[in-house]
Amino acid sequence: MAELTMAKALNLALHEAMAEDPTVLLLGQDVGQDEGVFRISEGLLKKFGADRVIDFPVAESAIAGVSVGMCLTGFKPIAEMQFSGFGYHAFHQVENHISRFRNRTRGRFTCPMVIRMPYGAGIRAIEHHSESREAIWAHLPGLKVVVPSGPRNARALLRASIFDPDPVMFYEPKACYRAFKEEVPDEPETMEIGKAQVVRTGSDVTIISYGASMRPVLEAADDLSLEHQVEADVIDLLSLSPMDTETIIASVKKTGRVVVVHEAPRTCGPAGEIIARIVEKALDFLEAPIARVTGYDLVMPYFNLERHYMPDPLKVVTAVRDVVSY
Repeated sequence: MAELTMAKALNLALHEAMAEDPTVLLLGQDVGQDEGVFRISEGLLKKFGADRVIDFPVAESAIAGVSVGMCLTGFKPIAEMQFSGFGYHAFHQVENHISRFRNRTRGRFTCPMVIRMPYGAGIRAIEHHSESREAIWAHLPGLKVVVPSGPRNARALLRASIFDPDPVMFYEPKACYRAFKEEVPDEPETMEIGKAQVVRTGSDVTIISYGASMRPVLEAADDLSLEHQVEADVIDLLSLSPMDTETIIASVKKTGRVVVVHEAPRTCGPAGEIIARIVEKALDFLEAPIARVTGYDLVMPYFNLERHYMPDPLKVVTAVRDVVSY
């Protein structure tokens, strides 16, 4: 198996899917000649041509709207938005068309498309270039929201998203694009959308997270074990909609204590939904109030304050120690 960054793993998934299925297309700003702002579409224009790798102007609504038409004529478009913070220009198309076509046509038509959006902080960009607003999209019925955390699951989940019969919002943590490498199988690999992974086992506390926040969570789990003799069950959600409630509840019944970690703002963030499900299905198993480590209810600050905004291992360790000692 080759060791790849997430950027290279996503690029591999695109190469594989487009080679396998001639109806798979890529469209977006600078995806062709410039090979994507983060070089995720490197080599695709040269290999598949301008009919399948289509450069667009700065027009997110048009990228999404044209993708709807492509879906209805038999194609599987992959729409790239350069930064998630500019994806709101496409909200009308996503909310009023993409997410509704299956229901609107009583199953006669759907939109088998992927909208790729780089999200989150950690690269010293500003405002719209570093936002984490996945809760907005997860709130839309009919739209799946997938958030990979590493090279291997990014490649496998992007492949699953491309060949899913319904629309998928694929939220890519750009802080992870080139931060580390993982072994990625030589053969194409697919993971089930909506299935979380228990990436570390323990019996003292459950830590639930996803995307870029998985790195500080795993670092905190190591520290908790070595320095504080606290063993954490760590869950990587991988998908916010659908959400794997079964895996969450099984872990909570084992540990009785929970910390939820994400970069998105706290109010109405994914942690609120996760905690609600735990309260509904496992309240009697809780030994302490559930804690949240999240971003703040602020516009993303300029880069000199970025690290203060984001969850870090110390914040996670502090929250876990509070929950465990309750």
